[in-house]
Amino acid sequence: MFMVSMDGTIVNVILPTISKEFNIEPSSTSGINVGYLVSLAVFLPVAGWLGDRFGTKKIFLMALGVFTAASLLCGFANNLQTLNLFRVLQGAGGGVLTPVGMAILFRTFSPEERPKVSRSLVLPIAFAPAIGPIVGGFFAEQLSWRWAFYINIPFGIIVLLFGLLFLKEHKEPAAGRLDLPGFVLSAAGFSMLMYALNIGPSKGWGSPVIMYTGFVGFVFVCSFVLIELRVNKPMLDLRLLSDRLFRTLGIISSFSMAGLLGLLFVFPLMYQNATNATALESGLATFPEALGLMVASRMMPWTSKKLGIHQVIWIGLLLTTMIFSVISIVGPTANSWFLRVLLFSVGICLGHTVVAVQFSTFTNITSASMGRATTLFNVQNRIVSAFGVAILASILGAVGTGSVETTGGEPFNLASYQFALLGSAVFLIIALLFALSLRKEDFNAVMSKQVTAKPSHIEPVRRVSG
Repeated sequence: MFMVSMDGTIVNVILPTISKEFNIEPSSTSGINVGYLVSLAVFLPVAGWLGDRFGTKKIFLMALGVFTAASLLCGFANNLQTLNLFRVLQGAGGGVLTPVGMAILFRTFSPEERPKVSRSLVLPIAFAPAIGPIVGGFFAEQLSWRWAFYINIPFGIIVLLFGLLFLKEHKEPAAGRLDLPGFVLSAAGFSMLMYALNIGPSKGWGSPVIMYTGFVGFVFVCSFVLIELRVNKPMLDLRLLSDRLFRTLGIISSFSMAGLLGLLFVFPLMYQNATNATALESGLATFPEALGLMVASRMMPWTSKKLGIHQVIWIGLLLTTMIFSVISIVGPTANSWFLRVLLFSVGICLGHTVVAVQFSTFTNITSASMGRATTLFNVQNRIVSAFGVAILASILGAVGTGSVETTGGEPFNLASYQFALLGSAVFLIIALLFALSLRKEDFNAVMSKQVTAKPSHIEPVRRVSG
């Protein structure tokens, strides 16, 4: 899961290097990311059904195998067309892997163990996107852009062997047949929406292609929602949203991740353009945020007991919103240590919210519904995050970013980045408004299970059930 999440940001910083090696315009490399995201959007909604129907172990390892093999092929690609094709294949594996992996974890571990699991999930969900630009920048400058893909291969092989030995198969007898109309509509709708959201800022929202693709994609998604609410065995079980806790925490998670990914998108660009830093240097500038996330995951057991889970969530969002505002005001040329402290604080504050949401979201979800629930959770996060980054990219394009060149170039426009960072803060404010509706009683089941449950016996090597 860490590999898939990191792959979403590691490629961003190597695109200029790829355009030079293939002797193409930088704008032509956008398909490398768009193809991956569109493929991921196609296969993500069906992941839960695949795991339930054919077995979580089988589907997880197949998805991991596809992702690893596609990474090797991406590294061997000798032109843009083949690289785009292999990225689509990589996205297919990544779209299935994460929700099925989460289902395996939350089925295997009891509610009292899930806080520890969620602390580990910070690595793929929040830490990996932050470290991606650093790894990509290092490879682009010191080795080759191809190593941004090759790095997946040894880890993929190790995890495949480990999974074959220790994962235990799990199938849901009541999974039923594939909801074919739902799959067709979701594949068309989500892929078209993802394409429009990612290309819209650069091509222009008034472009006929973007308007047509976005509108038709939206119509398909709305039709998909109506069908899924009517069929007996939907591919994406939207009825799970009737659970208030699952619905509210899913919204909080989506907008929190939109805010975090917005920061990871805007700040490195602002830092590079203001200080003429390299891709690796800009990645290192945001790295304290990832360290803060790790510290937060260690602090969570203490803070949740002292404050309560509901207060941890909204206090984390409130403090992060304030820090985002301060970063936008001081700008990238402020004292470097002051910026590091601010970004480290972002990691600590938002990390508390992310971890608390992770282990609480699936409290009321049964084992039979876990695969569909983790799929729905991931679909929400992906779509809202893509929508958020598209809005921020549009703000940068509308206001204008300028250039760092002092002779013959447009002066650096700090205001555009400041507006974009404040846009990221708005996503956190939306999450905060929903967090304020949470009550202490909503988390009684989580806390009581942690207190009253008897500790389970953990074998030295545990076979993980699906």
